[in-house]
Amino acid sequence: MKIKLILWVALVSAIVISCAQEKTKKVIGKQKQPNIIYILADDMGIGDIGPYGQTKIHTPNLDALAARGMTFTQHYSGAAVCAPSRSTLMTGQHTGHTPIRGNKQLVEDKDGQVPLPKNSVTIAEILKDAGYTTGMFGKWGLGFDEGDPNNQGFDEFYGYNDQKLAHRYYPPYLNHNQELDSLEGNDWTHKVTYSPDKIRDHRLQFLEDNKDKPFFAYIPLVLPHVELISPNDSIFKMYDGKFKETPYTEDNKYTSDYGPNIVTYEYSPCDKPKATYASMVTRIDAYVGEIIAKVEELGLTDNTIIMFTSDNGPSPEGGTSPDFFDSNSKFRGYKRDLYEGGIRAPFIAVWPHKIAEGSVTDHVSAFWDVLPTLTEITNTKNPKNIDGISFLPTLLNKDVQKTHDHLYWEFNIKGGRKAVRKGNWKGVWNKMNLKGDKKGAFELYDLSKDVSETTDIASLHPEIVAELKGLMLSSRTTSKYFPFN
Repeated sequence: MKIKLILWVALVSAIVISCAQEKTKKVIGKQKQPNIIYILADDMGIGDIGPYGQTKIHTPNLDALAARGMTFTQHYSGAAVCAPSRSTLMTGQHTGHTPIRGNKQLVEDKDGQVPLPKNSVTIAEILKDAGYTTGMFGKWGLGFDEGDPNNQGFDEFYGYNDQKLAHRYYPPYLNHNQELDSLEGNDWTHKVTYSPDKIRDHRLQFLEDNKDKPFFAYIPLVLPHVELISPNDSIFKMYDGKFKETPYTEDNKYTSDYGPNIVTYEYSPCDKPKATYASMVTRIDAYVGEIIAKVEELGLTDNTIIMFTSDNGPSPEGGTSPDFFDSNSKFRGYKRDLYEGGIRAPFIAVWPHKIAEGSVTDHVSAFWDVLPTLTEITNTKNPKNIDGISFLPTLLNKDVQKTHDHLYWEFNIKGGRKAVRKGNWKGVWNKMNLKGDKKGAFELYDLSKDVSETTDIASLHPEIVAELKGLMLSSRTTSKYFPFN
């Protein structure tokens, strides 16, 4: 009897211990899966923030973020405009393979871009399947219906689906999952609720609501994409009167003011465009500071990865002054260009006790590398046919970092544009320039000697030209919605 009792007690003890160990495993597992916050600015140049040399615009929170982590000097956006850049990020495929390769309405004069196909595998879907709660707060631009964020892996979506609506900062509504959320006081005439602040409230609430489980917060900010408009608050007053201004008026192309005659997808006029643009970049910085403060308040700092970048180069439209602010730094070109200024992006990554503070890397990477990096971090599987390579070894300064044989971009405007980077060689092919003048010549640059792409040396290296032309042909598949002539 005594022996049976001892065996029974031992069995119960084993079960209790086993359950306790299993519970501990689950808790440890949750603690080991890091929270991920990916912040994406819109049309912000690499030179617009302090860590990359900006002197006229204040970005103290981003300066501090860079001091706490790693700054990349050779990181590239997915494309030279909004939608395809986001598509490369979500799918891990460059613009020769990703489904969305340009800014294109699905139906002319109707809301919504060509949708990301339902069979696409996104970062959000991968992380959601791995137990993450996923949220997206800001500008989507990858379509309604099958392309909607809720159908592409995001548990919660708040912001703009249609990127044409995102040309305005005082719209009457924003999207909240499958509902429209009216913005108080906004009616296309009156400007009461500044949409970026409303989006800010939802993303901070998301962090609060999900503090006890792993989360992925994708934060594609709308700022500083034109229109140029900012609340008349302390941030704007930092710059008001600081610069010599030329008002941007309704006489300019693609411009209309709020009121009964508003064209909603155009940009608003602006009396003080330089001060306004500077305030919009500093507002980004303030939002970043709020996110950092919330993470710290919730006690999540040590187990949270924060990444910050921009979707393409600076826009020269709507009254902006990229040359005045040196927004593209030392690089040639702007948004829509496949020169370095159109696609070279800032990238800062912070992960306490994992990424060395104040570190800088010249590793060559691009948006399509983010997906495999996050899958390696979370021990999940990559989808088939991605173009990305994990840069986790660079972040951790461990193991051997694999590198790309080459990087490829395409954009089917003005007859077509392509670019390839292989090593330090950069090939650029423009069928026409933005003015519509036929060009057609293949340009070659050595970025190790000419990072500003000032001197075309194609005639000196015919063998390199032939190789890069071949890569331009082999690095793409055909696209129904984005044909390439």
